[in-house]
Amino acid sequence: MMKKAARKAKKKTTAKKADKPASVSVQLEGFIANFDAKVGRLIRAVRSALRRRFPTANELVYDNYNFFVIGYCTTERPSDCMVSLAAQAKGVVLSFYYGSTIPDPDKLLQGSGKQNRFIRLESAATLKAPGVEALLKAAVAQAKTPLPASGRGKTIIKSISVKQRPRRSDPGGQP
Repeated sequence: MMKKAARKAKKKTTAKKADKPASVSVQLEGFIANFDAKVGRLIRAVRSALRRRFPTANELVYDNYNFFVIGYCTTERPSDCMVSLAAQAKGVVLSFYYGSTIPDPDKLLQGSGKQNRFIRLESAATLKAPGVEALLKAAVAQAKTPLPASGRGKTIIKSISVKQRPRRSDPGGQP
């Protein structure tokens, strides 16, 4: 009986000593560091602009096989995503989760899927273009759940794929 209690106590202390996962900001910076310096700067600039635009939105982060994605959502559910920053070695896009139903009089949206549409981003300044501003407002307006009126959204790491496409145009190159 005594040995059993000692084993349980040992397991508890061992579990407490286990390495804590890196903080969300450290993980996020690690994901971005996998990209070429130019793409990394663009990701940071776009994320900063979207965070300022949607301060109460939750950022859902996915480091998947094809893309690194930060979705801006009205809740913690991916289906409540309004827009996403999506990056790969070739560059960064602004993805509209329900883009096929957003009015696009300037024909800025690309893609032909049943749901998603996107805009390629050369810089974070693209977000301030009048046509893009209108698309962002339309994405917010069509959200099933409205953005919280106050507070600060959370950044949540949702998934990390072990196997990924290269994040640099020259996988062997230096940052």
